[in-house]
Amino acid sequence: MLWKDFSFGKQIVLAFQTLGVVFGDVGTSPLYTFSVMFTKAPINGNEDVLGALSLVIYTLVLIPVVKYVLVVLWANDDGEGGTFALYSLICRHAKVSLLPNQLPSDARISNFKLKVPSPELERSLKIKERLETSLMLKKLLLMLVLAGTSMVIADGVVTPVMSVMSAVGGLKVGVAPIDRENVMMISVAFLIVLFSVQKFGTSKLGLVVGPALFIWFCSLAGVGIYNLIKYDSCVWRAFNPIHIYYFFKRNSTKAWHALGGCLLCATGSEAMFADLCYFSVGSIQLTFVFLVLPCLLLGYLGQAAYLIENHTDYEQVFFSSIPSGVFWPVLLIANVAALIASRAMTTATFSCIKQSTALGCFPRLKIIHTSQKFMGQIYIPVMNWFLMVVCLVFVCTISSITEIGNAYGIAELVVMMMTTVLVTIVMLLIWQINIIVVLSFVAVFIGIELTFFSSVLWSVGDGSWIILVFAAVIFLIMYIWNYGSNLKYQTEVKQKLSMDLLRELGSNLGTVRAPGIGLMYNELVKGVPAIFGHFLTTLPAVHSMIIIVCIKYVPVPMVPQGERFLFRRVCPKSYHIFRCIARYGYKDVRKENHQAFEQLLIESLEKFIRREAQERSLESHEDDEDSDKEEAATSSRLVMAANGSMYSLDVPLLSEYDGHSTKPMQASEASTSAAPSTELTLDPEQSLERELSFIRQAKQCGVVYLLGHGDIRARKDSWFIKKLVINYFYAFLRKNCRRGIANLSVPHSHLMQVSMTYMV
Repeated sequence: MLWKDFSFGKQIVLAFQTLGVVFGDVGTSPLYTFSVMFTKAPINGNEDVLGALSLVIYTLVLIPVVKYVLVVLWANDDGEGGTFALYSLICRHAKVSLLPNQLPSDARISNFKLKVPSPELERSLKIKERLETSLMLKKLLLMLVLAGTSMVIADGVVTPVMSVMSAVGGLKVGVAPIDRENVMMISVAFLIVLFSVQKFGTSKLGLVVGPALFIWFCSLAGVGIYNLIKYDSCVWRAFNPIHIYYFFKRNSTKAWHALGGCLLCATGSEAMFADLCYFSVGSIQLTFVFLVLPCLLLGYLGQAAYLIENHTDYEQVFFSSIPSGVFWPVLLIANVAALIASRAMTTATFSCIKQSTALGCFPRLKIIHTSQKFMGQIYIPVMNWFLMVVCLVFVCTISSITEIGNAYGIAELVVMMMTTVLVTIVMLLIWQINIIVVLSFVAVFIGIELTFFSSVLWSVGDGSWIILVFAAVIFLIMYIWNYGSNLKYQTEVKQKLSMDLLRELGSNLGTVRAPGIGLMYNELVKGVPAIFGHFLTTLPAVHSMIIIVCIKYVPVPMVPQGERFLFRRVCPKSYHIFRCIARYGYKDVRKENHQAFEQLLIESLEKFIRREAQERSLESHEDDEDSDKEEAATSSRLVMAANGSMYSLDVPLLSEYDGHSTKPMQASEASTSAAPSTELTLDPEQSLERELSFIRQAKQCGVVYLLGHGDIRARKDSWFIKKLVINYFYAFLRKNCRRGIANLSVPHSHLMQVSMTYMV
C-alpha cells in the first residue's frame, strides 16, 4: 500500500485512523512515565527533574523517530510489518526456513520481488550462503523470531492494563474516597468493554476513535503549554543532553533504576511497525512527526514545569497539573484515550498471529477479516477473549503501577531488540548498504536497548516476572507447534509412495475407478503421500480423477490470483492423477466457498492441459538438437503470451521448477498403464478434447474432498521429553486447532476422511 496511491482526502482520513489504531499506546505514555521514573528515583532537586526530562526527550528522539520512523518502517514486507514480516522477508532472500517445502517455482511469483545479491557484493553472498548452510543459524533465527513474537503477544496483555489503570487512577485526584480497589474494579469493567468492541474492526473503530485521540493530543499539548506559562519555562534547558550526565552523577544507581520508567515514553513504538499492515508508511510517518511527537514533547515539558514547583506530586503528575476548570473533561478524554490505546497492541497481536500461522509457527485459529478494502485488518475471536482473561488476571494480581510498568518495559525491550537484530540482517542481506552504517545502527540501538533492559531486569522479582512466564508459555506453544509440524512433514516425505508401486498397480490403481473427482488434501509439495495408499487399501473404489491438493503458504504477503495454482501430472496420462499446489501469501484471504474453489481449480487444470498440449505440439516440430529446441520453445511461449494465449504464463508446468525435463510425457510412456490403444492413434487436437471432455464429465459426477488426517506419535525408544512434547503437547494443539479445510465450508456429504499415524 503506497501513500501516493491515495488522494489527499483519503490520506487525511487514513492519518486520522492511525491516531486511533497505532498511536494510542505511545500517546497515553505521559499518564505514567514520570510517575514510574520518580518512584524509583525520588526528586531531590530541580536538576533531577531536568535530567529525567532530558532522558525522556532523547529516548523519544532516538527510538520512535530515528529507529522506527526513519529506518525500521522501511524494512516492511510489501506493506506488512512486524517480527514475522521481517522473518518472511529474510526467508524470501535466503532459504532459512526449517520446513523443507520450498520450490524454485516460488521465486517466479510476481510479488516475490527478489533482489539477488550482486556479484560485487561478496558480503551479501557470504551471509546468504552461511545462513542457508548452517542449521544452527536457522534455528537461532527462528528462536529469535519466536521470542520477539511471544513478547508482542505479552505486550498485548500488559498494554491495556497499564493504560487503563493509569487513566482510571486519575479519579484519586478528583475524588478523595477512591482507593485502589475501586480503581481495580472500574479498570476491569473498562477492559471488558474494550475487548467486547474489538470485533467491529479497525477501520470502523479507527474512524470513530481517531477524532477522540486527536482531541486527546490537543489536550495533552494544551495542558503542557498552560503549565509552561504558569510555572517555569526553564525546562526548555532539558534539550541540552548534559543534564542526563548530571542526573546520573547525582543519583547513580537510582538513576539507572529509573531507566525502566523512562523507556515507557517510547512504548508503542513497535506498534507503529507491527500495525503497518493496517495503513501505510507515509500515513504513520506524517502523523507521528507533525502531530504526535510535538504534542508528546509539550506534554512532558509541561509536567516537568509543574514538578519544578511541586516535587511531591509525581505519583499523579499529569492529573495534578490539569487546571481545575477543565479537570473532568480532560479526565474523561484521558480514559477514552486509554481505552483506545489498549487496542494498539491488541491489533498488532492479531497481525503477528496471522503471520506466524501462515508460516507454520502457530496453531490455526479462526480469523475474521473486518474490512473488504484493507485485507490486513483482522479479528481473531479466540485470541481476543484469551487476552481479555489474562488482562483481568493481571489487573487483579499486580498491585502497583510501578510493577506493571516494569513488566511493560520487559515486553517492549525484548521486541525492540529482536527487531534490531532482524533489521540488521535485512540491511546486510537485502539492502546491501555500507557496513559502517550497519555497524553504527547495531552499536547505537543494541547498546541503548541493552542498557534499558539491564534496568528493568534488575527489578523483575517485584511481580513483573509474571509477564515473562506468560511469554514463555506462548513461546513454548509456538516452538512445539513448529517442531511437531516440521517433524510430521519430514516423516511424510520419507514415507511417500514409490512411483514404481503405482505403475505396478496400473491405471485402475488396483481398485475400481468410480466417476467423479477426488480432491485429496495433503501438505507435501512433491511426491505421492503415504496416506493415499491408505485410501486405496481402505476404500472399495477411488474416483476416476484424483487431484492431490497442497495448500502452501509462501513467504510473500499476497499471491496474485492468476499465479495461485501449479499443476503437474503425477503418473502417465491414463491414470488421471494430478498434483496441484495452491499458493497463498500470509496476508491472503481464504474466503472461497467450496464451489468457487472447485470451479477455479478445474478451470486452472484445463488451462494447464491446454498449455501442455501446446508444448507437445511445439516439440513435435523441433529439430533434434536440444539447444535449438529450447530456443524455439522459449520464443513460442513469448508469442503466445503476446497474443493473450490461455495459461501461457499463468500456470507454468511444475516440472520446469522441480529440476525435471520440461518434455511432456509421451504416449509411449503410458504403455504400462493399460491405456486404450485408440489413444495412440489420436492426433493432438483429438487427444486434448478427449481429456477435457473427461474432466468435465468427472466434474458433473461430483467432487469429493478426501482428507488425510495424519497424526504423529513418538517411538517407544524415544527420549521422555520427545514423547511428552509429541504425544501430549503437540497432539493437544493439533486436536484443538482449526482444520485447514474449514475455510472452504465443505458440506459433510462431500467429505471423506482417513486417519493415519506416523511413528517419529
